[in-house]
Amino acid sequence: MRNFEIIVAVDAQGGIGKDGGLPWSLPRDLERFKAITTQVVDPNKHNAVIMGRKTWESLPAKYRPLPKRFNVIITAQKEYSLPEGVLKARGLTEVLRTLDLPSGNENLEKVFIIGGGQLFAEAINLPQCRKIHMTRILKDFHCDTFFPQIPPRLREIPSATPPSSGKTTSIFISANGRLSDISGCCPRS
Repeated sequence: MRNFEIIVAVDAQGGIGKDGGLPWSLPRDLERFKAITTQVVDPNKHNAVIMGRKTWESLPAKYRPLPKRFNVIITAQKEYSLPEGVLKARGLTEVLRTLDLPSGNENLEKVFIIGGGQLFAEAINLPQCRKIHMTRILKDFHCDTFFPQIPPRLREIPSATPPSSGKTTSIFISANGRLSDISGCCPRS
């Protein structure tokens, strides 16, 4: 199966959503999300973003599908309609196997899981989960959906100068213990 990374923002209590959406508006974090999920080494390739149906539906219509990324939506609804070019899959392992086939990955560089809660809970325990890009929001938003506990095999990598705005802190969690993979990817201001 294909290796992947998780990208997520969590509040002070580990919350990731409330009432089917994001309970915060953080433009710098959205810039960071876009930078990480679109950055490629080979300009002839692009990255994939995998999300659950509820996450897809929570995106503003003008951003669906997320541009410059191969969008994959996981849903059990057989008749769920998606725009042309967006892949529908019934489960995470199915899509990771598909993306690992020669015909499924020739133009893909990285794969990112972007939500929601059920997908994160499944993904974080798979050995193919290699990294987590996490923004910690230093406030409690009284969320109703939470990020799962991070397994011990994934560990936080300290950074001398993590991107921080006073309201958020960006951290990096890795299975291989290296930080070099994300240098220069994140907007700082």
